[in-house]
Amino acid sequence: MSELKNGKCIIFSAPSGAGKTTIVHALLQTMNNLAFCSACSREPRGNEEDGKDYHFLSVEDFKEKIKQNAFIEWEEVYQDMFYGTLKSEVERIWLEGKTVVFDVDVVGGLNLKNIFQKQALSVFINPPSVEILEERLRARKTDSEEKIQLRLAKSLQELESAEKFDVIINNEVLFETIDEAKKIVNQFIKA
Repeated sequence: MSELKNGKCIIFSAPSGAGKTTIVHALLQTMNNLAFCSACSREPRGNEEDGKDYHFLSVEDFKEKIKQNAFIEWEEVYQDMFYGTLKSEVERIWLEGKTVVFDVDVVGGLNLKNIFQKQALSVFINPPSVEILEERLRARKTDSEEKIQLRLAKSLQELESAEKFDVIINNEVLFETIDEAKKIVNQFIKA
């Protein structure tokens, strides 16, 4: 990847349920100079599509790619639930002249910022409150009670890392948050 030092990245991180994926999707729909990049070992949720929302890999395939050193970074977020960034996807997006957008958990976001440094803008999406975060997780109706409790416990730890990001956006009113994110992303890309 050393020959592609001119590429830029935008890293969106937040606790699960804070709205980062909704914000990233809104940016991708309205800004054609951005491209999403992430792989995971979980099953698709709702209308998610392979290659569009994530590169969905089996646990075995993900572990094989780890052995092949195919990831810039990866993390086992929960047992057998891996998320990571494929080197080949970042290279492909940069060769297309686009900016890579990441939608990752807080640890992954900090790892990516450490790797890409000034090539990356790290954005933390702050939920309005922990109570609203819990409501959103429950409203998804995709996780068991045990998974919701795991995600909430992890969220409390992640909120403590917000200050380590370049920018913090409070997601109070979604359309205002999306507008703010667009402005920040455009400023970074043009800089």
